Amino acid sequence: MRRHEFQPGRLIAGLVLVVAGGLYLVESTGGADLPWFAVLPITVGGLTLAALIGLVTYAVRRDRRERITESSDR
Repeated sequence: MRRHEFQPGRLIAGLVLVVAGGLYLVESTGGADLPWFAVLPITVGGLTLAALIGLVTYAVRRDRRERITESSDR
């Protein structure tokens, strides 16, 4: 398998969705009594955070690539 670059935004998004699924699982087994709308803010907030982290990561990597190509052109 080829190595791929680390993408922290996707990691955060996956973890948020696993937590949301876990909360629904706990609620469905009777371990907790969560209202149906309790998981929605967690999911939306987590996915928003993941999107922001993904944008920052993209900007940093793009800037780093531009510096490398700029220094090799000289």
